[in-house]
Amino acid sequence: MDSELLTWLFLGGGLFLMLLETFIPGGVSFFLGLSGLFVGLLRYLGLLASPSLSIAIWLVSSVALVIAFRPLLKKYWGGQSSFKLADEDFEAMDQIVEVTEPVNAFDNSGRIRYQGISWQARSDQGELEAGTKAKIKYRDNLTWVVEPADEPDSKNDTKINQSLKN
Repeated sequence: MDSELLTWLFLGGGLFLMLLETFIPGGVSFFLGLSGLFVGLLRYLGLLASPSLSIAIWLVSSVALVIAFRPLLKKYWGGQSSFKLADEDFEAMDQIVEVTEPVNAFDNSGRIRYQGISWQARSDQGELEAGTKAKIKYRDNLTWVVEPADEPDSKNDTKINQSLKN
């Protein structure tokens, strides 16, 4: 390969990788491109002639830059991160659901609608009729164990709604 062509490949590839960072953020492609510019500049100045040595210096400088400066970059220009529990059973506890098929304690023939999906359900506290509300207690394999939901008193709801409006 022509020496001048390799120099321009390092310079152009370095610029391309640095620009690519705007589309694929993460800090890695920026440092790969910075290393490419560094090696291209060394080759342009005539300080580096060997193609294999150029690639070796590019690899070593890329790894060194990523290890040294990426944590610093993430600290000051890091993206948003959030933490959420991944325990779906815990999040489902005490949720009010609709009973779609009668639920009883003897078998798993009853069904509830939870998050828009029909699930098998059973109750340890008697039978629940279709159309009523239930509260999820826990999950036993693929079956939700539910209990009757306490229906709020409509008079109290009216009083609460009126006090919220005032």
